[in-house]
Amino acid sequence: MVERAAPQSPRADMVRNRHLLLTAATEAFAEGGVDVPMGEIAQRAGVAKGTVFRHFPSKDELLAAIALRLLGQLVGTAERLLEADDAGEALREFMTAGVQALAADRAFREVIGRPSAQRPEVRDEIARLGGVVEALTTRAREQGTVRDDITGTDIVLLLGGIHQTAAPVLDQQPQAWRRYLALAFDGLFTVDARTLPHRPPTGPHLTDPRQSA
Repeated sequence: MVERAAPQSPRADMVRNRHLLLTAATEAFAEGGVDVPMGEIAQRAGVAKGTVFRHFPSKDELLAAIALRLLGQLVGTAERLLEADDAGEALREFMTAGVQALAADRAFREVIGRPSAQRPEVRDEIARLGGVVEALTTRAREQGTVRDDITGTDIVLLLGGIHQTAAPVLDQQPQAWRRYLALAFDGLFTVDARTLPHRPPTGPHLTDPRQSA
């Protein structure tokens, strides 16, 4: 006699559905940007449209959850690399992971500057990312592997700048960002280069581009 599996609890169903929705939304937004309709996300996740709105009453709440997940992955990468012996190579690895994430995911690129990015939890995670990247950069400076006027804020801002440089050709040449990342590495790791002409920014104003003017 075949035993039937015990039915999942309502809470287990909620956790499962939330995971399915976040995964489906991340994939859909990565491919089509943040304008993908909620109905398509429900279809990808295999749930009713009403289930989407029970978990995420608005698209901005869904985008905030996705941003937190992606930022958390970058923070996790940076924290792991803090344990590396070679701080310069750790910084290279982190920047490669960061630009690769931006190049692969339209949702992550487009969510910055939207209302979802103004949520306290997203801003806190951005600040957390800035802190751990500052620690990565400080270690690289102390080991003498990067120029001594580079800050963690420079690194965070460079991630977006490198991606934007390659963005016009990424549809046809999806790995083109690697060329511009290598150019950035040449500037970062040239410890005897000329002094930079402007003071370091005070923070990675990722949530409102107007603040960096």
